[in-house]
Amino acid sequence: MPIRWKDYQAKGLYDELVKGGGRAREGAGPLCSYLRSLSDAELTDRKSAAELAIIAQGITFTVYTEGNAIDRAWPFDIIPRMITKKEWDPVDAGLRQRVRALNMFIDDLYHDQKIIKDKIFPKELLEDSVNFRKQCVGINPPLGVWAHICGSDLVRDKDGTIYVLEDNLRVPSGVSYMLENRKVMKRVFPEMFEDYNILPVDDYPSQLYDSLASLSPRPSEHPEVVVLTPGIYNSAYFEHSYLAQQMGAELVEGSDLLVCEDDCVYMRTIEGLSRVDVIYRRIDDMFIDPEVFHKDSMIGIPGLMRAWRKGNVALANAPGAGVADDKAVYAFVPQMIKYYLDEDAILPNVPTYLCMDKKQREHVLANLDNMVIKPANESGGYGMLVGYQATQKERDKFKRLIKKNPRNYIAQPTLTLSTTPTLVGTHVEPRHVDLRPFILSGQQEYVTMGGLTRVALRKGSLVVNSSQGGGSKDTWIVDTEGQ
Repeated sequence: MPIRWKDYQAKGLYDELVKGGGRAREGAGPLCSYLRSLSDAELTDRKSAAELAIIAQGITFTVYTEGNAIDRAWPFDIIPRMITKKEWDPVDAGLRQRVRALNMFIDDLYHDQKIIKDKIFPKELLEDSVNFRKQCVGINPPLGVWAHICGSDLVRDKDGTIYVLEDNLRVPSGVSYMLENRKVMKRVFPEMFEDYNILPVDDYPSQLYDSLASLSPRPSEHPEVVVLTPGIYNSAYFEHSYLAQQMGAELVEGSDLLVCEDDCVYMRTIEGLSRVDVIYRRIDDMFIDPEVFHKDSMIGIPGLMRAWRKGNVALANAPGAGVADDKAVYAFVPQMIKYYLDEDAILPNVPTYLCMDKKQREHVLANLDNMVIKPANESGGYGMLVGYQATQKERDKFKRLIKKNPRNYIAQPTLTLSTTPTLVGTHVEPRHVDLRPFILSGQQEYVTMGGLTRVALRKGSLVVNSSQGGGSKDTWIVDTEGQ
């Protein structure tokens, strides 16, 4: 029996593909008509083809349970998420604006701290930051850019407003899955790419390489760019190896690199030492150089910070960029945009309460059942409380945590995240989604056409992270005016 889109409903929610009564949103008519034409058997066959392609291509992610690392096939839904280019253009502009201001903020913090002196950003917030690196004070990275790769998470509320939920500026991941999702969709629904003007994402590796190469301290047409990974047991190792392969760069571990007496970084090769110009690091700050940070780190390179400080190697993202990857700092991004760029923020923040502020904290504690509580520096959906889904025991636990360490917690009202049709078994049901576009900053700026749409596969869940039962979809930015 074919899928009946008139039976598909997401009551009280904003659905990305269909409006009330099963009517397609702008630009989505051909896609809905095509999906409507498929029988259950045909749709199941396409789903099976996608799953086989994921296995054949080795697209995996790692889950850690009870001390064990388990590789699992990437969870993927074959019904795409669609956004028109007309709607995407202001999002693109807003992301560029946001990352530009964030880079200026980071650079300011490691130099004159004007934003603090002018009382726009609270001094105590910086003093208590776990990601501010005193070792980076006074360093001038190439082009003045600290966060070369940023992944900003976007959500849409029930009224259709797109908000920035958070900015990931340390070692943002997920772009490899965005690229592989597109490859899988082209294999499963090739005809749709003939009927639609779907804007490409497969230029990301070349854009990433160009952005990294532009940081090279040596004038060269082909600088030596490497991807630094903690190793095969890291949860994002698939992505590390994938991006290195796509860029034609070497994938290295700390033991493959060394800093010599000239304070330059070299790679060990079978032909001898080869100088490295740019390191795309996928290792946390605290492990990159045992001479400066964790002295017992076995995955870093002794002397790396010295080589970077002297301008002999470029690091992306720069150490210390994580100072802006803090959910308490996130609350001040609109003010940063106004302060540094003299512009109003194009993309709004989700309203955010800082628990370090006594008045705001009292409001949060009195309204926990209507709030989402997040620790300032966790990722992956860990350590958070979704108030309306929590038990009284869980809410009481978070009250104690907030009172004990208020700086470490923020609160946001529970948004009714938008949904999109998702194949669950043999049924199409609404599931909540977010979107992580990726923004590159080098000599030029680049924003992916869409990004990684993550979907909460569990009914009613707002947690989209793959480590907690989430999956993903291909994201189509469609130029309807060009059709």
